[in-house]
Amino acid sequence: MDNQYSYYTPEQDYKEPEQEPKKKKKVPKAVKVICIGLAFGLAAGITFQAVNVVTGKIFDTVAEAKKSARTVEKVDSAKLTTSSSGSVTSEITEIAQNAMPSVVSITNMSITEVQSFFGGVHEQESVSAGSGIIISQNEEELLILTNNHVVEGSNTLTVSFIDESSVEANIKGTDANRDLAVVAVKLEDIDDETMDKIAVATLGDSTKLKVGEPAIAIGNALGYGQSVTSGIVSATKRTLEGFEGELIQTDAAINPGNSGGALLNANGEVIGVNTVKIAVNEVEGIGYAIPISDVSDMITELMNRETRTKVAEGEQGYLGIEGEDVTSSSAQMYGMPEGVYIYRLEENGAAGRAGLSKGSIITALGGTSVNDMESLKEQLQYYRAGETVEVTVQIPSESGEYKEKTVEVTLGTRS
Repeated sequence: MDNQYSYYTPEQDYKEPEQEPKKKKKVPKAVKVICIGLAFGLAAGITFQAVNVVTGKIFDTVAEAKKSARTVEKVDSAKLTTSSSGSVTSEITEIAQNAMPSVVSITNMSITEVQSFFGGVHEQESVSAGSGIIISQNEEELLILTNNHVVEGSNTLTVSFIDESSVEANIKGTDANRDLAVVAVKLEDIDDETMDKIAVATLGDSTKLKVGEPAIAIGNALGYGQSVTSGIVSATKRTLEGFEGELIQTDAAINPGNSGGALLNANGEVIGVNTVKIAVNEVEGIGYAIPISDVSDMITELMNRETRTKVAEGEQGYLGIEGEDVTSSSAQMYGMPEGVYIYRLEENGAAGRAGLSKGSIITALGGTSVNDMESLKEQLQYYRAGETVEVTVQIPSESGEYKEKTVEVTLGTRS
């Protein structure tokens, strides 16, 4: 994203961003946001504790499955008590024990191109870690909610459950604008013993949140496995540059690796998806989560998409365009939608044959939002040459306004 908010990477040097003061209670000047979900450079042998399963309290479109995980139980305002053995327990202890089986760790193995000291380019394998929440299951799959930035660019995705067992996962749907994704694990790949230990998360109503009420965050902090932090809801309806929609602000500690994990209320219900934190020395205890009720319709739509796997490079389809990123700052400056600006069409290319025109802006492919060339290329990896896909574009009119249009494009091969 072309603004002061950037995803965390280990090589990044944090610099204080320059920013105009904002009237809408946005983040103060000279602060920086990190997407808390990515702990990079971990050894491939690290085991991540996690848990998956989801409830369907909001999502009622999923059929019963042969294997099914239990649903996380709600907690009724437990009081602080002391057992006969002298150990202290609290409502947070009970909430954590109930909810942890519904949270998983996600390991993203990707291949990136790195420029060498002598100017050449070579491919390098990188590993990052994030979190996820089991939200539902259908007849064949367990469905897990996470952040888009946790899974983007993945070559291989691995999900680890509370019992430390791990299985491979595939992306079911993503939305880059709201930084959400749903990944799927085949039920046949999950052992019966693991199914008995994991649980489907109970989803709460984030529209009823009150400032000052308790908040508990669970996730794969720093890639070390599950951890629990607690705090309060510091604010609601926060907005951040580069993030679409409103966010929940909390002082519960949120760190790299927590992205995609659960923010819970005092009843143990998921009220948000942990997403970003402020990362400068002057700021402490400011993290953000996506309110679960605000995105329930979107999550349902992502859950019901066809699960796709990547196609071998030689068989992948191509649009036949040359494009340029329209970043958030460019969009604001020139009054254009974010996406990929088409500045050249290949002769007899797939896009040209389908009627796409120079000057249009691609904003989605196959229903998945794209905001730059990188995300467009990533989505094309799931489609074969000769396959037809819906491409959503914004077309400029003579008055300068853009109108949305969806065009079916039969993908071609690289010329």
